[in-house]
Amino acid sequence: MTIEATAPGERADPAARIPPIVDVDAHVVEPPDLWTTRLPARYREVGPRVEYLPAGTPKLDGGGYIEEPGTEGPPIAWWFYEDHRYSVKRLIAAAGYPADEISLTGVTFDEMRRGCWDPAARVADNELNGVEAQLCYPNYPRFAGQIFLRAHDRELALLCVRAYNDWMVDEWCGPSGGRLVPLCLVPLWDAELAAAEVRRNAARGVRAVAFTELPTYLGLPSIHTGYWDPFFRACAETGTVLCMHIGSGTKTPQASPDAPDAVPATIIFGNSVASMSDFLFSGVLDRMPDLLLMYAECQIGWIPYLLDRLDDVWETHRGWSNAQLNCPRPPSEYYYRQIHACFFKDAVGIELLHRVGIDNIMFETDYPHQDGTWPGSRAAAAAQFGHLDDAKIRKIARGNAIRLFGLPLAP
Repeated sequence: MTIEATAPGERADPAARIPPIVDVDAHVVEPPDLWTTRLPARYREVGPRVEYLPAGTPKLDGGGYIEEPGTEGPPIAWWFYEDHRYSVKRLIAAAGYPADEISLTGVTFDEMRRGCWDPAARVADNELNGVEAQLCYPNYPRFAGQIFLRAHDRELALLCVRAYNDWMVDEWCGPSGGRLVPLCLVPLWDAELAAAEVRRNAARGVRAVAFTELPTYLGLPSIHTGYWDPFFRACAETGTVLCMHIGSGTKTPQASPDAPDAVPATIIFGNSVASMSDFLFSGVLDRMPDLLLMYAECQIGWIPYLLDRLDDVWETHRGWSNAQLNCPRPPSEYYYRQIHACFFKDAVGIELLHRVGIDNIMFETDYPHQDGTWPGSRAAAAAQFGHLDDAKIRKIARGNAIRLFGLPLAP
């Protein structure tokens, strides 16, 4: 990497050390016509669609919202799908707004930054932020498509999953020239259908699929049962990365029922701890050495202790814990070989980089959520890992992501 020289006494811009970022965790706000233009006519009045109605009073319930439109006040954007109602909130379309204006208040599409839902505007916002390419998780369907798992009509739900994926590939990413990277959904209620959808999308170049961190939290079989093996095998055979966003188990950790929302917002990475432990003792990674996992938005500072603890349990408690039953090697070996995680606010993780693994981490921006670093993501990256040598900076900012997802970009 070339860095321009500075004149004597002139301070170099720390962000200049950060190359164009490959962002592996941002979000899209789905445009109002995503499903109405793709579903068969008979489903358009019951499939996902946007209506403008007054705001109600949302109630946070285990990572989701229970809400209904109100009767008075200005109209905001509401998603309607079967009997589900969801208002589009400032919290998930926060880019460009100061922190004290971010709330659960409902908004219209005209009241959010256009880059939230328009791909050309997103590319422009990425350029402003020093981001060359970006992978985006869904918003309305939830981070792993849980909305469709809860549907009454499974035929409609499957059509909705496929419609989302077609939009993601053809309209969100297709015209971007590789600047937007496709991440697809699967029908969570059927492992065989999920495998088929992975193969359908892999045939058109998709190398990322969203999955839940903790299937049992959604009432689904655990990864220990073997039920998911056809899906995992399809991912391994096609080079599709299993991407698990924080909160994709829907149920969030709780300390006390009357604790403020700040508590679960702080400890939500506990779901990622549980999920990674599940995978590392399940035998899935031993049976499928080509299966690659990525944990999104969970940060990385907790990983070294978890690996130490996993390896200690594997060795010390092997007599009674079944630790070695499906895990013939120390769990940390599978982690360094097959698991990745991304971060955007974790100076502690960088201090422990030698234990986290320089080849196992990537950077993210979380655009357009409130937690995100847009439009100062290069400065945020520089503040956290800009002191490292050029080779390590390149790996974290872009190289590891390019390798993991097989992107046609210069490393």
